[in-house]
Amino acid sequence: MANWIVLLVAFASVNLSLSVRELEYSTPQSCKDLKQTYKITQDGLYYLSTPSGVVYQTYCDMTTAGGGWTLVASVHENNMYGKCTTEDSSSSSSSPYSIPQNPGYYGIRAEDVAVWHVPNNELVGRWKLTSFLRYHTETKFLNNYGGNLYNLFKQFPVKYNVGSCPANHGPSVPVVYDVGDATSNHNLYGPHIRAYTVPGFITFRAINTENAAMAICSGSQTHRLPQ
Repeated sequence: MANWIVLLVAFASVNLSLSVRELEYSTPQSCKDLKQTYKITQDGLYYLSTPSGVVYQTYCDMTTAGGGWTLVASVHENNMYGKCTTEDSSSSSSSPYSIPQNPGYYGIRAEDVAVWHVPNNELVGRWKLTSFLRYHTETKFLNNYGGNLYNLFKQFPVKYNVGSCPANHGPSVPVVYDVGDATSNHNLYGPHIRAYTVPGFITFRAINTENAAMAICSGSQTHRLPQ
């Protein structure tokens, strides 16, 4: 199934009725800021500000696992028409993957990551409703990798021939499922891959046996080399 993978991060919105001028004074920098400071509890689109004052709009998940999750990137997969470009590719090989990022990807200091698998062509307001997999980390692992995905991928660049499988993978982090489960996610892979991976994780900078690197391998962790 063609789908978008939506990445959200949990930080350490301003109400849509607020104007951009008002936002410049309040300057919430994450959805968690909105939840804690402004008591916003409803999922939806909100305006945030970078430390330098750039105002942008993004989606906030205010209800999952305590809320305060900020959408920072969307990975586009399974588009057979090559919609993605090499500049925004999340894979080092020529495949239709991309990570369009907003300023929060670079500027928000985060601790955990949530991932949603959403069918293509869905409106943002329906992403949570239509997602067939949703899961998140709870270990605050980003504290060990610079505090956000941008710094994590600086340490583990997604480049061809950057290493081997599984010795040079990035971190594999256990996940908690909000929609779906580890088994159904693992079953989306073919039997050969399932034989040498274990479910219930997200692996960053995963490398396949052809030395091609991918930004994430959702739902699994490699536990031995394929034969």
